[in-house]
Amino acid sequence: MDLNDIALFVQVVRAGSFAEAGRRLGMPPSTASRRLQALEQALGVRLMQRTTRRLVLTDAGRSFFSESADQIDALQRTASQVSTASGEVAGRVRVAVPADFFAWFPAQAVAQFLQKHPRVRLEFELNDARVDLLGECIDVALRAGSLAPGLHARRLGTSHETLVASPAYLATHGVPLQPHELATHLCITTPSNGGPRTTWRLGDTQGNVAQVEVSGSFQANTASARLAGALAGMGIALLPRAFSAPHVAAGQLQEVLPDYGCGELGMHLVYHSRRQLPLAVSAFIEFAASTIKAQGLMRVDRPRGGDSNRR
Repeated sequence: MDLNDIALFVQVVRAGSFAEAGRRLGMPPSTASRRLQALEQALGVRLMQRTTRRLVLTDAGRSFFSESADQIDALQRTASQVSTASGEVAGRVRVAVPADFFAWFPAQAVAQFLQKHPRVRLEFELNDARVDLLGECIDVALRAGSLAPGLHARRLGTSHETLVASPAYLATHGVPLQPHELATHLCITTPSNGGPRTTWRLGDTQGNVAQVEVSGSFQANTASARLAGALAGMGIALLPRAFSAPHVAAGQLQEVLPDYGCGELGMHLVYHSRRQLPLAVSAFIEFAASTIKAQGLMRVDRPRGGDSNRR
């Protein structure tokens, strides 16, 4: 029985399919399926039922997974600790980030990080939902707002949203000078079950808050899609500055009502409460934090004495 095949079985169960497991591991799905068939033959039991849409564990498969998953994780942690003890930055780092992450975080910077650390393998999980770090074997996650207990956090700064539109749109429709004027403009919003109108709650630098109902002909549920709509001149969008700032600097977008915005959220890199992080994980945290700071896309807070423990 090959221990690598047991580790592969654990990954397939967590991924939910051979295709997804193969993507994460850089392995053809057919190879993963063939190796798990060999594992089943070695054990003499069927571990999972395969359908066209999903994998279903048998009773034996559930028992085998529950007994082997923790052991495989322990072996991987031990391997990381051995690499850490040797002073080598190596190993797999699983990172959970929002779906639009690479719309504003430079992929070229990731390439440079991997060139510097050729024995590190980065696996990005792009998902707007908050994943279970332990359950999904995530090493680092980018989180906004409140944090769950039991994790350590590296505070990056504060993200906020600003109003932007293309010069072409503003030349055609005019520039709003007060928040209430947004009600007469085409505004790019997220889809709402309540209909085409959305309420924007905007605060200015003096602490005043304006609440205005807006609507438009283009709605999208991701920031990158709303950014594309703004660049195409479809209206005024309320976007995280991380998305809009490079386009404002390039003259492709203009800020609208620059004294107003919303969404002041603390941004953090969170990770497991471990006494000693693997070098590959700590190296990635330092890299991601410094890259985000260098991009100037978040308001940087005053130092608070390092990482903050969340208990």
